[in-house]
Amino acid sequence: MNRLHGKVAVVTGAALGLGHAIAERMAGEGAAVAVLDVRDEAGTALAAALSARGLRARYWHCDVSRESEVSAVLADVAAAYGRLDVLVNNAGISGVNKPTDQISEAEWDHVQAINVKGVFFCTKHAIPHLRRSGGGSIINLSSIYGLVGAPDVPPYHASKGAVRLMSKTDAMQYASERIRVNSIHPGFIWTPMVEAHLGSAGGDLAAARQAADALHPLGHIGEPDDVAWGAVYLASDESKFVTGAELVIDGGYTAH
Repeated sequence: MNRLHGKVAVVTGAALGLGHAIAERMAGEGAAVAVLDVRDEAGTALAAALSARGLRARYWHCDVSRESEVSAVLADVAAAYGRLDVLVNNAGISGVNKPTDQISEAEWDHVQAINVKGVFFCTKHAIPHLRRSGGGSIINLSSIYGLVGAPDVPPYHASKGAVRLMSKTDAMQYASERIRVNSIHPGFIWTPMVEAHLGSAGGDLAAARQAADALHPLGHIGEPDDVAWGAVYLASDESKFVTGAELVIDGGYTAH
């Protein structure tokens, strides 16, 4: 219950899916959690539910693709809680699923603006607050498709490859300031994003899930908590000697 006692954590894209689970588990482990999202109703509901359990959580509206908004929100979080120790760059979208030669510039840019620039903006504006705290942990959500390729969703895969290398660069850049930066690489996790992706072909969703299950040597796709507990570890002092690492949580998908 106290693995993150005294820490302040920002989780982007926290209203649903992986972000929701990460925010919930971090709050349960004693962190004060800033729930950031553009889904105001769901984000407010999560913060209220956590507060009702006696945990520390507040909601902030934040579009991570807008630098001025990111800067203002992180400053407000730090002022409200007195410090910042953990940043979880979770906000992301899958974008269009078309072959590369059929993707428009606008479709490509929309994914990169959230998945890549969002990580850049949040990291850029979190660093001064982490520095004032004497260090901290940045956790970037990449994907198995930041490690291996697949013949679909090109903008998404490109964005997650970028996040992987951004994590390593920043890990080396800020190591001397005790700011650790790591990436998490989930396999298929049953979230609204994955459900929408599997259902996009228009076939039977149950059959699509069974097919996704079969891609993982453990025989099934994951649950949000599988990733959330990994994030808790990387946020905690248990991982004080871990930076620039790739935490792969994929049921064996990339072990092929």
